Amino acid sequence: MRDRGRVEEIIQNMYRAGPNALQVISDFDMTLTRFANNGKRCPTTYNILENSTLISEDCKTKMSGLFEKYYPIEFDQSLSVEERVPHMVEWWTRAHDLLVEQRIRKDQLAKAVRESNAMLRDGYQLFFDTLKDLSIPLLIFSAGVGDILEEVIRHNEVFHPNVRVFSNYMEYDENGVLCGFKGQLIHTFNKREGALLNPEQFKQLQDRPNILLLGDSLGDLTMADGVQNVQNVLRIGYLNDKVEDRKESYVSSYDIVLVKDETLDVPNAILKYIIEGK
Repeated sequence: MRDRGRVEEIIQNMYRAGPNALQVISDFDMTLTRFANNGKRCPTTYNILENSTLISEDCKTKMSGLFEKYYPIEFDQSLSVEERVPHMVEWWTRAHDLLVEQRIRKDQLAKAVRESNAMLRDGYQLFFDTLKDLSIPLLIFSAGVGDILEEVIRHNEVFHPNVRVFSNYMEYDENGVLCGFKGQLIHTFNKREGALLNPEQFKQLQDRPNILLLGDSLGDLTMADGVQNVQNVLRIGYLNDKVEDRKESYVSSYDIVLVKDETLDVPNAILKYIIEGK
């Protein structure tokens, strides 16, 4: 924590206002899902497709090549966000084009998720169920694939009515075959636009001025920017990788930074305090 007193003040304010004034806004890949398990990397929603039998070896090689080219740019602190954005758009667009070429069928996605080693973070059941039981909205902003994301939540039996997802959703032809992606592209650095493009969704939430925000990249910090009448935002950042390189920038940006923590223990403890005062 950069400023422990400030964190305590925000949590106290949230406790006084109670759960009816709270909403949770979260990233998905490597935030709600685990980064690693027993030293082995866990897959993102894109990785689930890449590692599946749904795409050819040639496509896997090309997707891997894109990752090797663009991933270092995503985290290159020597470039401004503005300089990185065109590269992210190029990466996502090229990846989507490759996936469309694979003629993936909608009815194959659940199997791909079941056969993957995607895992939600430890404590996910308590986290999702607590939010559901108190009707606290959970808004998930993801630059991943919405269809896969939903399957992961469904597979873990926590896709409750209070969960809303803003992500890149697949478009299917009349035979249920992937033919494109819907709407505006969501990448690492434009998640706030997801909020601004869905004003109706957020109008319903304007009586919830307190936000618990969970992310794992500096791009996630703007996810709450589209919300009106905000009073308190507590930003929790998962620092999963390259800790020494990124620690300073995370600690100066997030209120709480969790280093190589594969659990939701801290968000769960904060929720418990906001709800029960202990």
